[in-house]
Amino acid sequence: MNLKKINPLLQQALVEHNLIEPNEMQRETFSTIKSGADAVIQSPEGSGKTTAIVLNVIQRMEKTIGESTRALILVETKERVMEMEELFLKFGTYTDLSILGVHEKGDIDYDKNIISMGLDVLIGTPSKINAMFSSAGFNINTIKMFVVDDADILFRLRHDAIVQRLLMSIEKTQRLFFCSQITERVETLADKIMIEPLFFEMDEE
Repeated sequence: MNLKKINPLLQQALVEHNLIEPNEMQRETFSTIKSGADAVIQSPEGSGKTTAIVLNVIQRMEKTIGESTRALILVETKERVMEMEELFLKFGTYTDLSILGVHEKGDIDYDKNIISMGLDVLIGTPSKINAMFSSAGFNINTIKMFVVDDADILFRLRHDAIVQRLLMSIEKTQRLFFCSQITERVETLADKIMIEPLFFEMDEE
């Protein structure tokens, strides 16, 4: 992908999967996300938001450092967890980042053990992530990227309280909301928990 100062190993993996040119949303948001700024990114369904999340997390995390989780991504369903996990495996071919996807159907004790052994990127449904962190006593201050995919849907399902509670436990992190629509709930929570968030609104192509 032709993005400014993209990690060459990430770029190689993207090209191998025929992702040569970024779309407008991926191009316009790359530098902002790479800088660590908070942002709300609205783009229509099917416009590559999941791909944008994965490539930006790989770009920022780059390689394994320490043993604590550094990127936390909330998604709506088990299917979305598996879809994103698969993209990380594809685009992270040339990195040593460790990835784990968790959901309600998984074994919570197994998931906790994997996290305690060391993990870079954790993907999960809000309820499962909330259950794990509230019961396990993990230190989530190591999280450098907190990403909510389909934020408009998750907040409509009342998961905004979980997001707010998790973020209150993290002293310093980048907060990113991806959504198909910037709803009142999305805007309200962004204004409440983000630091000078940047808003990107992409039209139907």
